Amino acid sequence: MTTPERQDQLFLIRHGETEWSKSGRHTSTTDLPLTAEGERVAASLKEKLAGETFELVLTSPRQRARRTAELAGFGDAEVDDDLVEWDYGDYEGITTAEIRKTVPGWTVWADPVPNGETPAQVAARLDRVNARIAAVPGDVLVFGHSHALRALTARWLGLDVTEGRHFVLNTATISVLGWERGSAAIHRWNNE
Repeated sequence: MTTPERQDQLFLIRHGETEWSKSGRHTSTTDLPLTAEGERVAASLKEKLAGETFELVLTSPRQRARRTAELAGFGDAEVDDDLVEWDYGDYEGITTAEIRKTVPGWTVWADPVPNGETPAQVAARLDRVNARIAAVPGDVLVFGHSHALRALTARWLGLDVTEGRHFVLNTATISVLGWERGSAAIHRWNNE
């Protein structure tokens, strides 16, 4: 994405830890709460975001993202259904290692997800989110999920959605996207 000298930034926060994120299980539609540690770390985001002003704050509808937003001081974040996690279909609740027992080398970025979303479907909805963000004259804060935020970042940078595979994203971390001489850029990534 290239645009005339914009200065605004997009802050991305992955939700706090859940039992499934802790164990590496794919979690999209299963609506899990944060663990006690997830709540503690999510609450620490409030201090890290102090002093920032946002024109728009969005969150996935899943409770793990909404609770993270609330603990970080943004309980009034607007729910955007396009921010849900990649739909893992038949792989919901299963780890990559378990999937690879029957589909060697499988990755969500390059291989089919039976009864789940395709990369094109994920790109379409995250392009809608990016278009919405681009219309805001100021900083935006988004609370979401690992694969969805990584895919959103790829699309922000003008890359194919599958290039999100290059952006590791831990729970309750802050990443900042912005601009460098009119081109979309990453300013900070995966900061704890």
